[in-house]
Formats: sequence, C-alpha cells, structure tokens
Amino acid sequence: MVQAIGVTQPGGPDALHELDLAAEPIGPGQVRIRVTSATVNPVDAMIRSRPRHDGTDAVRVPGMEVAGVIADIGPAVDRPFAVGDAVMAVVVPSGGHGGYRADLVVPARSVAKIPAGLSDVQAATVPMNGLTARLALDTLALPAGATVAVTGAAGTLGGYFVQLAGQAGLHVVADAAPRDETFVRDCGAAEVVPRGDGFAAAVRRRHPGGVDGLLDAAALEAAALPAVRDGGTAVTVRGYRGDGTGRVRVIPIFVRDRAEAAAELDRLAELAGDGRLTIRVAGQLPASRAADAHRSLERGGVRGRFVLRFG
Repeated sequence: MVQAIGVTQPGGPDALHELDLAAEPIGPGQVRIRVTSATVNPVDAMIRSRPRHDGTDAVRVPGMEVAGVIADIGPAVDRPFAVGDAVMAVVVPSGGHGGYRADLVVPARSVAKIPAGLSDVQAATVPMNGLTARLALDTLALPAGATVAVTGAAGTLGGYFVQLAGQAGLHVVADAAPRDETFVRDCGAAEVVPRGDGFAAAVRRRHPGGVDGLLDAAALEAAALPAVRDGGTAVTVRGYRGDGTGRVRVIPIFVRDRAEAAAELDRLAELAGDGRLTIRVAGQLPASRAADAHRSLERGGVRGRFVLRFG
C-alpha cells in the first residue's frame, strides 16, 4: 500500500487525511516516481473542496507537481532516464491519482531531471506553474517589443510569467502590493501598478490605448479586461471566457494540455537551475500536515509555495 493524502468527502482543509492506496500499475511510456516533495497550489484546494459532478464521494488526491526519484521505468520510454534519477514532474490529478502520494506513475514525457544545485523541494515548485506560464506566453504569441500585462505577478505563476516574458523581449506591466514591488521588478517587470480592482485603470493611465496582451493569473476576470486594447488577447487560468462583447479575445488555458511537453519541461529545469526562474518556497511540512498548508494558503498573503515532504 502507498501513503497518500486526500479526501473521501469534499470539505475544508480538515477534510484532508492520510490514506493507504494500492500502488498504480506501470505501463508503456510511463515511469514510477518515489515522491519526496509535492507542492501545494490553489487548484489543490478546489480539488479538495468541490463535490464531484456525479454526487459520489470517491477518493480524491490533490497535487499537480512533484519531485522525487525514479523507481521504475516502463517499456517504450523515449526519455533518457535511469532508475535513481532525481526528477520533477507535472501531474494531472484524477481520483486517487494525484501528487500527494508517496508512489506515483506518470507519463515519462511529464518528467524532467532535476538540475544540479536545485533541491527536490525547490524543483517541485517548477513543473506545473512553469508550464502554465509557458503555455500563457505561447497562447498570447506576442512579438518582441509588444506590451503584456499580468495580474498576480508576485505569485508563483505570475512571477514565472514575468521572467519568461521579459526573456522573450516583451515589455511587461505587472501588478504588485508595495511589499512585492521590488521582487516583481527584479523578475523583469518594466512597469509596476497597484494590485486589485483598479488594475485596469492604472494600466490605461500608462498605456491609454491598452496593452497588447494580458495574463490574468489573479483571476480578476472581467475587471482586468479593460487593460487590453481592442483586438488584443487575454489569457485566463480558471476557465473564464470573457464578458461576451468580443472586444478582447479571451482564451482560457489548462496546463493539462501541456502535461507531456517534455522539451519545455527540460527547458524550465535548465532555467531554474541557472537561476533564470526565481524559486520561492514558503515552507516545508510533513505530508501528514497537509491541512496546515491548506489553511495557510486560504488565509492568503503567502509568497511562494508550501511543499509537502514524504519519506
């Protein structure tokens, strides 16, 4: 049996508890990871708290990014892995399959080696958030020199996006609270405006015609759209599809669509190892204290990600 943290009924942080689950079978193109670190992300709280559409209370294990060691390799794997390699991986949760478990089987193309100098705790915060930032940038498809705005720039996703956008030659307008302004500028933001519902108006004061593109990592949704010029593009992360006017093209993105982007994962690992992606860990907790991490996350004000430790 495998140690896992999950829920059998939806609820608050206290709904999380330890579970003993059967080991997952390994198949072609897959690897088995002995998980040592699992990152806690806002989407994990959604998995924990929302009832299933069919009304049942089946086991659900949250967690979308992990790090650990390869324990087994299935047939037909086309990645250069060996048993014992330290790796990080993006996970698409489904039922009892999620990152909060000590033994996990995933597609080999969802996995990248951890670069030298990066701990497993640090590496666990890169795959899901990094791939989401990369997907947002590719979806916007802006040329170098274009102007892009980002809400939630001080968060993990927002911070990675600011850095990747700056490295792509974009002019980044980011939001931040006063205490986060230095961090956001250090990530590469050319301009910083106050966070919150006044974001769009603040952007328009600086760019009267609006910006070319937007990543709404803070889920301001309709309140953020006025920042974008007519005909521009906004990328959203929680399924928001726009205000119905058609003035701005609104595209929701889902990291599951990039979950097997092996080359992009390798590149993110390289950037993190070289310090070109800034990693922030809010704290480490034993997996058995996952509820504490969720409570801290829901109180807000956390910078970086909590990481659960297995083993």
